[in-house]
Amino acid sequence: MKPTNTILGEYGTTIFAVMTGLAIEHEAINLGQGFPDTDGPADILADAERATKEGPNQYPPMMGLPELRQAAAQHNKIFYDLDLDWQTQSIVTSGATEAIAACLFGLVEPGDEVVLIEPLYDCYLPMLRRAGGVPKLVRIEPPHWELPYEALEEAFSDKTKLIMLNTPTNPAAKVYTRDELEFIAGLLEKHDAYAICDEVYEHLTYDGKPHIPLMTLPGMAERCIKIGSAGKTFSMTGWKVGYSVGAPKLIEAMSKAHQFLTFTTPPNLQKAVAYGLGKEIEYFKSLGADMQAKRDRLSEGLTKIGFEVMDSQGTYFLATDFRPLGFNGDDVEFCKHLTIEAGVGAVPFSPFYQGGLESGVSHFARFCYCKQDSLLDEAIDRLAKHFGGV
Repeated sequence: MKPTNTILGEYGTTIFAVMTGLAIEHEAINLGQGFPDTDGPADILADAERATKEGPNQYPPMMGLPELRQAAAQHNKIFYDLDLDWQTQSIVTSGATEAIAACLFGLVEPGDEVVLIEPLYDCYLPMLRRAGGVPKLVRIEPPHWELPYEALEEAFSDKTKLIMLNTPTNPAAKVYTRDELEFIAGLLEKHDAYAICDEVYEHLTYDGKPHIPLMTLPGMAERCIKIGSAGKTFSMTGWKVGYSVGAPKLIEAMSKAHQFLTFTTPPNLQKAVAYGLGKEIEYFKSLGADMQAKRDRLSEGLTKIGFEVMDSQGTYFLATDFRPLGFNGDDVEFCKHLTIEAGVGAVPFSPFYQGGLESGVSHFARFCYCKQDSLLDEAIDRLAKHFGGV
């Protein structure tokens, strides 16, 4: 029989689905996949119910409902002082992942080079390769996640079409500094390149560390697409509503692909997300404060058990080095061991690097802390009992 697509066929089931399935099978506490165990603000849910009942529930405009596009533009004005024309500089997609796909399919020509910084969120590379792009990989590594300026500069060339920039980063939980962003901006200008900015965790930064969109730097407004996510901002990952802003030329290119991917997004959810983006500033400030407390709760518990815990500057995640516990296997074996024997699910870190277990980064595990405190405490208790008996 004829083969299926050879590029996507190389990839197995995502590590998130694999570890979640294992956690379900063994009734383990799932601190692997990054989804909250609450269902988001009640007023936003009520607005979605209202919008569903009032309708219409037919196709909304391909670019998104005007009220959500206006809300996204206004949100970026309030938080980042970005002046945007919502009619030419915004688009709604079915989640941030679709936004990433639309950007890559709309901007990348076969043979274009695209700079990516490992560790990578798992959809970036398959989508880029399917679009015909040539990945140029640069690494940040634990424990300090320092940006290698020289290696990054070497990755750029006249063939570079764009960089994929994720800040705050999943899974490294790094928040890029202004100095790092200015260096990246300089490379974009030098090589006349663009940036797809995955900023879905924009409101989840800690310890007073600011989130700085690359788009706000001088000369970057015409080179960037900035992607946001209702799933992360409102703790409703199943809604799959993304909202992006950017230069008119780039949004137009993105829309050309979007129309052939999902075309549109449920109108009731769009209306509810528009309502949510208009909530008082204090709501968005509280997101980071609440999640920082959960980070500290899990970090302190894991440290007492014996894990070496990396700094988590943002997102839902923290990385740990498990070697101090005396486990001699790799990270995949360790996470399976945790799930089956200790009853706590985590995600191995090596799949986020090309080469996997051969990448040299195979003794780290990622834990997710966007859970209720009682669940985090139970996970810590299980791990403490397990390793206390070793």
